[in-house]
Amino acid sequence: MSEVPPQHVTEQEPRSRRRQELLTFLVLAFGIWPLLAVGVVGGYGFIIWMLQIVYGPPGPLGP
Repeated sequence: MSEVPPQHVTEQEPRSRRRQELLTFLVLAFGIWPLLAVGVVGGYGFIIWMLQIVYGPPGPLGP
């Protein structure tokens, strides 16, 4: 079984990786997740709205 040689890490690589991870986190935290949350809530509201158009509002059918 062959062994994988250890990676030689320079001083610049950890900084670059940390910066990339921070940028990825910021894009996810303040970009993609809020847009996804708004899309999910908006989609759910749209589905409820369409169901109420087809089946009527919730509650008793009337007197």
